[in-house]
Amino acid sequence: MKLIKGDQIKVVGGKDAGKTGSVEKVLTKELKVLIGGVNQYKRHMKARTQGQKSEIITITKPLPVSQVAFMCPHCKIQSRIGYSVEKGLKVRICRKCKKKV
Repeated sequence: MKLIKGDQIKVVGGKDAGKTGSVEKVLTKELKVLIGGVNQYKRHMKARTQGQKSEIITITKPLPVSQVAFMCPHCKIQSRIGYSVEKGLKVRICRKCKKKV
């Protein structure tokens, strides 16, 4: 998976298509990413003890990596991520503008 925490992404499919945000968490085994403010759902929480109140909370669910696209911070358009080797180090590059990400 080429996305890392802090990357700017754009949702390309699903109910939130077109929204942008940054990656908060990467779930590599599930091939999903958690994006703040995107793919939010309401959950009704029942009171478990006598003094606690029942409430409706908003939770953010992770999106599959196939439903998001990387947004280059330099050219500000959606693109793919590539790799190049510079001085023995593997660095990520934008496939459109060829700049280091």
